[in-house]
Formats: sequence, structure tokens, C-alpha cells
Amino acid sequence: MELSECRQRLDEIDRKIEELFEARMEVCGHVAEAKLASGKAVYDSEREQQKLDAVVAMAHQEFNRIAVRELFAQIMTISRRFQYRVLAENGKSINLGFKKLQNLPLTGVKVVYQGVEGAYQHAAALKYFGRDVDAYHVASFEDAMKEVEEGRADYAVLPIENSSAGAVVDMYDLLIRYPNYIVAETFVEVNHSLLGLPETQLSNIRTVFSHPQALMQCSDFLNGGRDWKLISYGNTAAAAKKVAEDRDKTQAAVASAIAGELYGLKVLKPFIENNQGNTTRFIILAKGAEYRADAGKISICFELPHQSGALYNMLGHFIFNNVNMVMIESRPIPGRNWEYRFFVDIEGNLEDAGVTNALNGIAQEALNMRILGNY
Repeated sequence: MELSECRQRLDEIDRKIEELFEARMEVCGHVAEAKLASGKAVYDSEREQQKLDAVVAMAHQEFNRIAVRELFAQIMTISRRFQYRVLAENGKSINLGFKKLQNLPLTGVKVVYQGVEGAYQHAAALKYFGRDVDAYHVASFEDAMKEVEEGRADYAVLPIENSSAGAVVDMYDLLIRYPNYIVAETFVEVNHSLLGLPETQLSNIRTVFSHPQALMQCSDFLNGGRDWKLISYGNTAAAAKKVAEDRDKTQAAVASAIAGELYGLKVLKPFIENNQGNTTRFIILAKGAEYRADAGKISICFELPHQSGALYNMLGHFIFNNVNMVMIESRPIPGRNWEYRFFVDIEGNLEDAGVTNALNGIAQEALNMRILGNY
């Protein structure tokens, strides 16, 4: 056959496939109505496996057997998503369990953060809640989670992601371990300053203290022809506190300008980090499953069966419902070697029809799913 004849023949076949597909989807609508009446679940893995085995057996070549299985797996996936939509339109979808608020209560609240006064976590708390907030600090991320869960704090402010270093992976594990919810987020630029006593000049400095990561982030300035001794310290704010307490003008610290203000130090040189614009994203956590009416981002997590194509099929719910995914991370599941829990951020609000359809589909087909927050 000539190429033009092949293309003409393919067009004829494709028209038949499209007609048959629409006929199949019409029947799927009737299936959804029958399941709506009976209360039967949309997803029946045993039935789908039987169907796939049957169509594979009809194929005559090895390549076609593989291709037919993939083709019909996708057709049945589309069918399920259509059925979820039909059920949702008739009021049959998962109960999300979230309460909508016009605004979060931000006055008269107690806020906890990890670290010490003057650290970037402290700066994030001040940025979101204001400088008059009743804030206090604890030693670890988990301590902050406990403070909220047990009601001693209304909110916790914790880092989740850095634009240069990536995810704060410990936070993802804690989001699973504790029943707190993300209700907001805030961003803090990591702007390091060289801090010293009010009487200190650059020419006086012999020793610089800071967290090792901060020293590394400012290496171009600190090592730029200067014979300074760089000493690692627990964190940037603690380094600023040490310089203030030692009252030694040959010492300096790399920390935030807020830390310098808190401990009475002078900014000897601002913005000394190698890469400008390095930013940390902080999440605001509360005990209640609440979200603001204008919330535009949703964080979820889910576990999947350990089988080929499971993640691909799950993410397809977002594509089918025109939901934009903005982040995905994975963490190993303790006690289950080589199995992973996935964390996903999507754009949208829990009142959006496409979002609820996508979440409903994932909830039905994942081993489990949890909404971590809409904010």
C-alpha cells in the first residue's frame, strides 16, 4: 500500500474506534447509575484484571498482547474517572471533613517554632503573625508538632522546603505521624549578614562563627582573601548570641539581620551569601482541619500498591480533571522495604469540582490517602 492509502485506511479505522469509544462511554454512564443505585464501589480490581486477561488472550502477536493490555488499562481508567464524575454529580463522593473559614484567627494566639530567637524560623513566625505575636521556641520539629497536637500552641511554624537545598524530608515524616493540618505558608529569603559588636570594624575581625551550612553559603565572601578563622556553631542565631555575650570585637557571626537586632549587634556587611534569592518555604500548622475560603493550594499524601504503573495511573486523575500538580516528593514507608509514600501539592480549592473529583478518584484507588491541608 502507498503511504497515502495507509493514512486513508487509518483515518477510517480511527473513526470506527472513536464511534466505539463513545458507545462504550455511554454504557459506562449506565454502569455508574447502576453502582449509584446499588452502592457498589467504582473500582473493582479483580474484575478489571479478568477483563485485561480476556482482551490480551484475543491478540495474535506478542507485541500486540502487551499493547492491548496497556490500551485497555487506559480505557478502563478513563471509564472509572467518568464514573467518579457521575457519582460526584449525584452527591456521592468522599467526605473531605474540612471546615471553611473566611479568615484564620491570628490575634490572641500562641505560636511555636523550632530553634532559637533570631533564627529564620523565628523570622518566619514574625513575618506571618506580626512582631507582637506570642511566640516561643522548642528544640525540635517534633516538639513543635506535639505542642500543637496537645493544645499548648495554636500554630506551629516549620520549614518544609528550600529553593537551593530542596525538601526538609524530616517534616514529611512528621506530617504523617501527627494529625495536624497545613493552614498557611510563608516564604523567608535567607539573607545572611556579617554581624559584630557596635564598636567592631571589619579590620578587627579574626574569627567568624556560624552554622556550617551558612558558612558554606557565604564562602565567597568569607574566603575572599581574608585570613579569618571560620568556626562551626549550632545555628546562626546562637552564633550571634555568642558574639554578643563574649564582647570580643575580634569575633563576628554570620546570621540574619533579625538576630543582630535581637542581640544588639551591628551589621558589618549585609547580603553576603553566594547565591542571592535563596528562599525557605515555611508551613503554618494547626490542629483543626480548616481552610480559608480563598485557599489556592492543596497538599495530600497517599500510598500505592507496589506494581507497575500505579503512580502513573494515580497522577492521571489530575490530568483528567485539569488539576495542576506543582510538587511531588516520596518517602520510604517504615517497615515496608522499597515501598513509598508520595506527597503531592496541587493548585486548587476543596470546593473546586475538578479537585474533588481527582481526590475522590485517588481516595478510591490508593491504599490510603490523606489531605494535609488546603491553604
